[in-house]
Amino acid sequence: MAVDFETEIKQLRTTMASVREVTDLERLGAQITDLETEASAPDLWDDVERAQKLTSALSRAKAEHDKVTGMDARIGDLEALVELGREENDAETMQEAEKELTGLRKAVQLLEVRTLLNGEYDVREAVVTIRSGAGGVDAADFAEMLLRMYLRWAERHDYPTSVLDTSYAEEAGLKSATFEVKVPYAFGTLAVEAGTHRLVRISPFDNQGRRQTSFAAVEVVPLIESTDTIEIPEADLKIDVFRSSGPGGQSVNTTDSAVRMTHLPTGTVVSMQNEKSQIQNRAAALRVLQSRLLLLKKAEEDAARKEMAGDVKASWGDQMRSYVLHPYQMVKDLRTGHEVGSTAAVLDGDIDDFIDAGIRWKRSADRQDA
Repeated sequence: MAVDFETEIKQLRTTMASVREVTDLERLGAQITDLETEASAPDLWDDVERAQKLTSALSRAKAEHDKVTGMDARIGDLEALVELGREENDAETMQEAEKELTGLRKAVQLLEVRTLLNGEYDVREAVVTIRSGAGGVDAADFAEMLLRMYLRWAERHDYPTSVLDTSYAEEAGLKSATFEVKVPYAFGTLAVEAGTHRLVRISPFDNQGRRQTSFAAVEVVPLIESTDTIEIPEADLKIDVFRSSGPGGQSVNTTDSAVRMTHLPTGTVVSMQNEKSQIQNRAAALRVLQSRLLLLKKAEEDAARKEMAGDVKASWGDQMRSYVLHPYQMVKDLRTGHEVGSTAAVLDGDIDDFIDAGIRWKRSADRQDA
């Protein structure tokens, strides 16, 4: 069936018009100009931390601007390619145009998802924690597989990440791991990954080769900012220090630099051990604890509003995805119904389609609840 390029290109341009409106290229351009002015200051690097934040913000703003304007240019190039192919009656050129159209659909779709991220904290960077659940050593191994999956996803997009804490299981895998994704909208993008993930496979740790079902939980919270008002009285904190450890119990260092911080009123616990000093680990732990309390506060407010409306529902994120490696190959999101058979690709970080479907699903669910 012949491709209707006119209709397809018109639809791409309509979608990009929506993307440009939300992105607000004029505002973004003004922001880039201001950042460039600050970055050109001769004393910029007198404060290294501030300089790094400023140059990173400038780089991200330019990348976002170029992504939108570059997509417009690609659509124009596609239009010219189709026109050339038709004038020359060149089948090879038309095949090239079809291939470019497929790539453009995917790229524009990913940009369009950004227009759906308008929640209170969606623009924030994200702190992701993965914890092994039921399933013993297989669950710990699954937690490590998920950590790799998300880090590979971030790597595919050139998103900077920082692993804050890793707690290794005794035999293999991880009890838990916490990492940051340090780009704008990381929270809005990854929030749909929160919930219980399930793995079904022939266990590599079972000498009888039996099928094993294991679980891991993913938590995603927005990174706290200095403007947020989350005050934690010292009396509400219990702080323990201990020695950092690596796989198999090997000591990372010989000082008690790791920090475990417990928020007594809520029972929220945060551990940090990947920084070099106790002071750094304590600061990182406090930042993540504040982030979790910020989200907890919002969840309580949302629950109170729903209760007043007489519409209390279970969390949408629970039991959200199954990864089946045996007796067949399939990864399926239980909320959106999106599924693929390429399990290896998914576990290697190819999860954009799941995130896309999840964001659209959540947006639809939010509209129904409103």
